[in-house]
Amino acid sequence: MFRKRDHRQIPELNTTSTADISFMLLIFFLVTSSMDTEKGLLRQMAPPPLEQEQPMDIQKDLVMRVTIDADNQIHCDDAIVTPQQLSERVVSLASVNREQHVISIEADPASTYETYFRMQDAIVGAYHALRQQYALKHYGHDYAHCNSEERAAVNEYYPQRISESLVEEGGRP
Repeated sequence: MFRKRDHRQIPELNTTSTADISFMLLIFFLVTSSMDTEKGLLRQMAPPPLEQEQPMDIQKDLVMRVTIDADNQIHCDDAIVTPQQLSERVVSLASVNREQHVISIEADPASTYETYFRMQDAIVGAYHALRQQYALKHYGHDYAHCNSEERAAVNEYYPQRISESLVEEGGRP
C-alpha cells in the first residue's frame, strides 16, 4: 500500500576546473589585446657628426632662442611671452624661413615640467598648424588623413628644426 519513495541523488556538475579555465582565458586576452598607450613628443638625438662634415653656419637672425627661467617664465629672444605668443612667433619664423630656421630651447633645471611641456606644446602646435594648412591647400584634406607619402612631403616642406640644450645651474649651457 504505501510505497516507499526512491530518493535519487541529483548529479552535481564538477566545477573544479572552471576557475583554471577562466584564469587562462583572462591571461590569454590580456596578452593578445593591445593597450592604448599615449605617445609623447617624438624627439630624436642628432647623430654624431661624421669626421668629414663641417658644422653648419646658421645666420643669427634665423635662430629663435626660447628659454625657461627658474621663475617658470618663457622667454623668446629675451622677451617674456605666453605659450600662445610663442606659437605665433614660431609660425611666423617657420613660414618665412622654412628650411633655414632653428629654434634653440634652453630650460633652467629649477623650472617645472609643466612649464616645459606648455612650451613644447606651443612649438609643436605651431608646426602642426603650418602642416595642417599646407595639407589642406595641396591635398584637400587634413594632415591627419594624409598617407605616408603626403606626410613625408609636408614634413619635408615644414621641417621641425629644434635644438635643445641643458642650462647649467646659474649659467649658460
